[in-house]
Order: sequence, then structure tokens, then C-alpha cells
Amino acid sequence: MSGGNLNAVFYADAYHPIQAGSIDGTDIVPHDNGVYRAVLCSAAGLYDPFGDPKVIGDPFCTIFVGRLSRQTSEETLRKAMSTYGRVKKLRLVRDIVTGASRGYAFVEFETEREMRHAYLDAHHSIIDDCEVIVDYNRQQLMAGWIPRRLGGGLGGKKESGQLRFGGRERPFRAPLRPIPYDGLERLGIPPPPQGRFMSRFQVPSPPRRVHQKKTREDSPPRHRSKEVTPPRQRSSRDVDNREASLFRFHGSRDREDTPPKWRGDSHSSHRRLDDGEESSLIQKSNHASREDDHHHRRYVDKDSIKRRRRSPFGESDSMKNRHGHHNDRSYRSRKRSPK
Repeated sequence: MSGGNLNAVFYADAYHPIQAGSIDGTDIVPHDNGVYRAVLCSAAGLYDPFGDPKVIGDPFCTIFVGRLSRQTSEETLRKAMSTYGRVKKLRLVRDIVTGASRGYAFVEFETEREMRHAYLDAHHSIIDDCEVIVDYNRQQLMAGWIPRRLGGGLGGKKESGQLRFGGRERPFRAPLRPIPYDGLERLGIPPPPQGRFMSRFQVPSPPRRVHQKKTREDSPPRHRSKEVTPPRQRSSRDVDNREASLFRFHGSRDREDTPPKWRGDSHSSHRRLDDGEESSLIQKSNHASREDDHHHRRYVDKDSIKRRRRSPFGESDSMKNRHGHHNDRSYRSRKRSPK
């Protein structure tokens, strides 16, 4: 047997009374009366971990503190736990008849981060000359949990004769004998994780809160409201935007049809428009474009006439045409007159 196998351990994710009574987690038959009692309670459903009215608070922010001194009070325990974080609630379990402490308590912190700090550092600390053990709240976070008073629980001492394995104080050892897979499967006990053992000096991590993201299938369907929303009142900004877009549209048409001196005239006057004035503005713009076309043609004709008058070739040609007409008339008159 090698030293590596001696230090190889694993921890229980779910609680089963028969497995908790086995040192390597492979037993399929209970070996003491306490395990029998726990199996009966588990099969009959006699214990509800969420039915205790005294158990309140967030289980992910709560730790279990065991092996306390019988003389330890709530004030002493609160002072000792305050070094790891802000204590929100503290419940020291007492006997319902005598009122004496039963040696364990539950401490809730403000945040999950403070709880993990106490889970790592408060284990095996000394309070009132007693070495305490710290674990997470298995009552609400471990499936199938059965408490010690019903034959279950975890840990224990050899003097009691009822050791329970799989927890932080007494983990399962790596099995040294063949594993009865068929018997474990019949009882619903998970087999040991072959090849995935932990070291005895490693600290098991407590369960974390699962943050589930809502998908479209999980989210409730959205119903559109049947109420008709009133029409939105037009503001001065909406009117200005409509006016600017209208001027840009007609200004582009005017720039295509008019000469350079007429460009930019459509943007000279801006005023707010109403619904009734849009049609009149369109008619005016069409009329203005027609007038611009007429002035443009007149302007082009005048320019062409001026250019012909100024050119010497145009003047000589016109003079030649005039002299030609006079010569033709004189020739015809001579031909018609008798000799």
C-alpha cells in the first residue's frame, strides 16, 4: 500500500445513510442500529430538512460550528466569528427541557464571501479552550440529509461507536477492495470517483449559488396592450424638421433648373408650416419653378442675340444678305423694263 493511496480521499455530494457508515463508501449493508434507523427515516420520508421553523436565513451564507464548549454563550461565539466577517444571525442550539447548550450552533454572515472566509479559517480554531469544527449548512444544501439524532449526520468520535464518513472532518478513503458496482447501483449510491481523488490536505469547496439566466422559453409571454395610445402632439421641432426636409426637396429641383444666380433663393425664407399650408407651399413652388424656366429662356435668348451682334462674322454676314437682296431686286427691275 503506497503513501499516495493513503492520502487519497473523496467527499460525498449527496447523503446516503449506508454510504455514510462506510469508511470507503462501498458498503451495501448497514453495520449498526443507527444506520438502520437512518435508512428507515429516509425511506419513509419522516424528516423534512426544510420543515424546521427555527431554520431561517440564507443557507449559502450560513456555517455550522460544532464541538463547542458547554459554557460557550452567544456573545462569546459572536465575538469569535466577527473576526471573519459581519455576523447577521446566530443560533446556539439548546436543549428544549433544560436550556443547556448542545455544543453546536449556526452562524449566518452578511455575504457569501464572508461565509467562505470563516469556512476556510475558522476550522479547528480555539473557542473557550475547545477546538471547534466548521462546515457548511448541509441540512439545506445536501440532498438526502439525515441529522445525527435520527442516526445520520457526519463525523463523530471513536468513543461514540457511530462514526459517519464523507464529510470535511472524516472523508471517504480510496477503496482498497473491489467495488460492488451492481449493489451500489441498486441502492442508488454513487460509486467512488476512480482517478479523481483529492488529497487529505485539500479543502473541499462548499456548494455555490447557481445563477440561472432566463431564456425566451422560461420568460413569461408578453401581451400587447389593447389600449390605443393617443396621437402624439406635434412640437415646434417636428414642424421645423418637416419644413427643412420640404425645402431641401424643392431646393434640389430649383438648383437643377435655374442658373447660378437663382440658387439658394428657396432657402431664404423659413417659417413654421401647418398641415393646411403644405399644399399651398407646393403650388407656389411649382409656379415659381415655371417662372424661373421662363426667365431662364428669356435670359438665354438675350445672351445669344448679344453674342451675335458683337461677333464680326455675324455682322458681315447680315450685311451681305442685305446687299444680296438689293442686287436681286435691281436685276429683276432691269430685266422687266422695256428697252
